[in-house]
Amino acid sequence: MLFLLILAMILSMWAQANVTGTYNKYAKVRNRRGYTGAQVATEMLQNSGIYDVQVERVAGNLTDHYDPRSKTLRLSQGVYDSTSVAALGIAAHETGHAIQHDVGYGPLALRSIMVPVSNFGSKMAMPLILIGVLFGGNSSYTMITLGIAMYALAVLFTVVTLPVEFNASSRAIDLLVDQNFLDTDEIGSAKKVLSAAALTYVAAAITAVIQLLRLISIFGRRSD
Repeated sequence: MLFLLILAMILSMWAQANVTGTYNKYAKVRNRRGYTGAQVATEMLQNSGIYDVQVERVAGNLTDHYDPRSKTLRLSQGVYDSTSVAALGIAAHETGHAIQHDVGYGPLALRSIMVPVSNFGSKMAMPLILIGVLFGGNSSYTMITLGIAMYALAVLFTVVTLPVEFNASSRAIDLLVDQNFLDTDEIGSAKKVLSAAALTYVAAAITAVIQLLRLISIFGRRSD
């Protein structure tokens, strides 16, 4: 199990390096129609009949996200004003999340509900397990079990995230094609950017699941 965890961590590091490299490559390729990321997001929203979502610039690199609470689509500095194929792919992906929210896409709604629970679980899991290990006694097993349960909530969040991200990317490609933001031969480049980003979520989910199984294996044997 430890060997599998190490492999999963290596996969995660490779996936992160891959998404950065792929983004940097296609961030240098200008789309032929000259659209910026902000323009694409705004027009896609309007074409989808969504007028209550604000498109804003946010600091940082690859910090793009959609906030369903404030209905705000935030694009990073390298995407908002950029005319690159990479920028359009990312802007379309985040617009896909806004459309998911508008149509009531189930997995997105579930993920939004799970955010505070997942954050709490990820913060409390290891402290609870550590307390159970250090102090022992009759309450040791209870504390460890509670810690593992908290971690399981965080793992579930990473798993629920997968269909949300894949669906947003699928919507993004369809929008880019159907609304003629990219030429046919440019779509492949946008797909590569979104596929590289999706792999980071897959790697994170695999790592989290293996770590959960490892915790269950270790402390399950101890309880026996």
